[in-house]
Amino acid sequence: MFGNFLYFIIVLLIYLTYQPSEETNFSGFEAFTFFIGLIVFFFYFTSFLFRRLEKRISNGAFVQLDSQFHAILMRQSIMAILIFAIDIYGLNLSSFLIGIPPFATIPTLEALLFLGLFVFYLALVWACAYGAYKKLYRSDISKRAYVVSNITFSIPVLLPWLILSGLADLIKALPFEWPARFLETTEGEITYFLLFLFAVAVLGPTMIQKFWRCKPLEAGEHRKRIESLCRKAGIAYADILYWPIFGGKMITAGVMGLIKKFRYILVTPSLLQLLEPEEIDAVIAHEIGHVKRKHLIFYLLFFVGYMLLSYVTFDIILFGIVYAEPVYWLINKTGFDQTTIFSALFSLVIIIVFLIYFRFIFGFYMRNFERQADIFVYTLFDSAQPLISTLEKIVTTSGQSADRPNWHHFSIRERIDYLKKCEFDTRWIRRHDQKVKKSIGLYLVGMLLIGIVGYQLNMGVIGNKLNQNILEKVIVRELQKSPDNPNLFRLMGDLYYERQDYPGVKYAYEKSLALRIDDPHVLNNLAWFYATCEEPSLRDPERSLLLAKLAVELEQSSQIYDTLAESYFANGLNPEAIKAGEKALKLAKDNRAYYKKQLEKFREAASAK
Repeated sequence: MFGNFLYFIIVLLIYLTYQPSEETNFSGFEAFTFFIGLIVFFFYFTSFLFRRLEKRISNGAFVQLDSQFHAILMRQSIMAILIFAIDIYGLNLSSFLIGIPPFATIPTLEALLFLGLFVFYLALVWACAYGAYKKLYRSDISKRAYVVSNITFSIPVLLPWLILSGLADLIKALPFEWPARFLETTEGEITYFLLFLFAVAVLGPTMIQKFWRCKPLEAGEHRKRIESLCRKAGIAYADILYWPIFGGKMITAGVMGLIKKFRYILVTPSLLQLLEPEEIDAVIAHEIGHVKRKHLIFYLLFFVGYMLLSYVTFDIILFGIVYAEPVYWLINKTGFDQTTIFSALFSLVIIIVFLIYFRFIFGFYMRNFERQADIFVYTLFDSAQPLISTLEKIVTTSGQSADRPNWHHFSIRERIDYLKKCEFDTRWIRRHDQKVKKSIGLYLVGMLLIGIVGYQLNMGVIGNKLNQNILEKVIVRELQKSPDNPNLFRLMGDLYYERQDYPGVKYAYEKSLALRIDDPHVLNNLAWFYATCEEPSLRDPERSLLLAKLAVELEQSSQIYDTLAESYFANGLNPEAIKAGEKALKLAKDNRAYYKKQLEKFREAASAK
């Protein structure tokens, strides 16, 4: 089930990293035809695989069919992701929505539409799998309940992003400019994300339990026993709830919530019906272990760690793509749209990083946290035998293999074997707790190093130089395609000015002016360059004044009048420089101290004569 979380997040990454283009690979009719054809093919192929498995189950061939069922389920879920990627990158479906008012105004609506499409694909998989599932696990759950349970269990993983994105759309739609401007800054994005993350971590459980249609466990022996155990362990909670996942037929429990006023203990009806009181105690003790060992806080930390890793990875991918000459050669040979290709490459790498992080790094900690929760039973009881018998019952009643691998749990057999070792030697308990502590310390050190790398790539000297080199390469490549584009030469001039490449500044700005004489930005910058260049041999006061006068005719701003004043000053025309400086100060809305200092310089020069 937790694998569905990964599928939804991967699909979200595929959608978010795609850059829609007005140029599509197919016409609207062709794209729609291919779209329907893919759905039909996917449905019949998935149906064929599960019908074949269902026949084997009916014939009594139960050997390893549990593993085969989950293997097919996983393969078809991955196939659903691939088809979704084809919809986005191959058929460019989101590009056909460009300009449509509701989607243009509220981008989250478009995201909901495409996420709903993926839910539809998975619903097809679950619907086709139902027959085999019912026979294999001898379940009496209805097809509708099976499909809906899968959907409702998985969807909450998207709720934080949907709320985050929806609120951002709302803020940008408000008539106030400053919130939208703040959100566009790095500080604003980080602040908004951290505040939202805190709100979701605290309030999220309340929303999720409503979404799952949980109901309070009625007063009685079961509730009384759970309440007593929680008091013994010293944990507070908001409520104890029935968890109706898969019709309540699963033997499982859960806990969610960082704050006691928003913390919920979840139990399924089957857990209460099929387990002995001591076994129920053991399961609840396991869930209490997650709270007492701060696992929920660490899960939040791991999520923040992934965001940090993604932030650093984004820069590394960008550097890699720009510096990878074979990539450009391949793109030019294929003839596909560069935006689509770059989006696809970026999406692919981001997904690989995501899978490695959650499947192997996060998965490692989840498995060991689950084992730590298992052995927490010894904190409340002398023996874990009731938990061992519970795990054995899960195997017996569910029909699943005790050896089935699980990326976020050790297999049931591995869990039982470890608990049995603890029964004979309690040193295994301390050994595992120490392993978890050392692993968390290693993770924190790793995130610190990644944070340092991220700072250097974005705010340090190394990052500044890399960004400049990237921009230069991009401009040069664009100039190869559009050699008469004055804007590209203007950008190159700005870049060379920042790098203090003064011969390059002169060449780029002069080339831009030769292609377009009425650009006030270029006129102003080149005039300032000729008036103040640190290399005396490149100064040209007379041309500086000519360019500054042309710039003022096109745009009357404090910056341009300041350049005109500096040009007069460079030519020894101090009275004119004072007049232009006074005009610059009058027009200035900010940084007025600078303009006052400039004006004092001109007046001192005039009085000295």
